[in-house]
Amino acid sequence: MPLNELLIQEFDREIANTRKTLERVPAEKWDWRPQEKSGTLGWLSGHIATLPGFGTVIIKTPALELSGANIPRVEKHAMLVDTLDKTAQETRNALSGVSDEQLRQSWTLKNNGQTIFTLPRYHALRAMCFNHIIHHRAQLTMYFRQLGVPVPALYGPSADETVF
Repeated sequence: MPLNELLIQEFDREIANTRKTLERVPAEKWDWRPQEKSGTLGWLSGHIATLPGFGTVIIKTPALELSGANIPRVEKHAMLVDTLDKTAQETRNALSGVSDEQLRQSWTLKNNGQTIFTLPRYHALRAMCFNHIIHHRAQLTMYFRQLGVPVPALYGPSADETVF
């Protein structure tokens, strides 16, 4: 089986879990943060909604220069799920057309001309798109816990939602 087909299966599962999580973000708490060093609930949720788009960048470009990059932002709660759906569909489309050979090619992340890393596209996708989404989604569920928002069952039951 080609690598892209395996990636698409995993991507679809993670996006479904991400969608389930973003659907629970309380609009009235958009500016809430657990403490001063943390991002707001709105910033974190918006970041999660746009992260799938990083996959499209990794697949379609040889590198990304962060300084001056146009990084999308979600400014209001009403845009969360639509933004996730849009960025996820774009990346899913890009994944469906990428070959194993392209996934083996190097991709570079830079900031102010300095290389942060160079990795095969496959590893860049896993680290900077897939794992990055999972990492921040986990943070979001901790925000939920502090706000009393029921945490969705993602990989099995949660303390708030039994799926069996």
